Amino acid sequence: MQENHLFEYAVIRVVPRVEREEFLNVGVILYCKKQKHLQTKITLNKDRLRIFCPTIEPVEVEEHLRAFERICAGGEGSGPIGKLDVASRFRWLTATRSTVVQTSKTHPGFCTDLELALARLHDQLVL
Repeated sequence: MQENHLFEYAVIRVVPRVEREEFLNVGVILYCKKQKHLQTKITLNKDRLRIFCPTIEPVEVEEHLRAFERICAGGEGSGPIGKLDVASRFRWLTATRSTVVQTSKTHPGFCTDLELALARLHDQLVL
């Protein structure tokens, strides 16, 4: 029998005009303490983003989202935050901020397969 893993996740959002608090879900970040697992899955629909906010520059948003991926992966090229332990990287990425790229509050879940859980959450919350 496979073991259930407790995990936490947050939705990655693009908030073009922070003062309006309107957002577009673009990804999910998933963390499991026991497995020391931190991964993100991101899909930026540029056409949808342009309709949502015609003045935003998708290339800049993509660069910020790639930073999430690099920090999750850790190691070389991930900057000083990417060198922190997995839990600290997750907490840093999901900290409350007033920028164009934000995350939701964190939510808990249980699963037997972390990659499958991430894919399922991404499909439900982003696509």
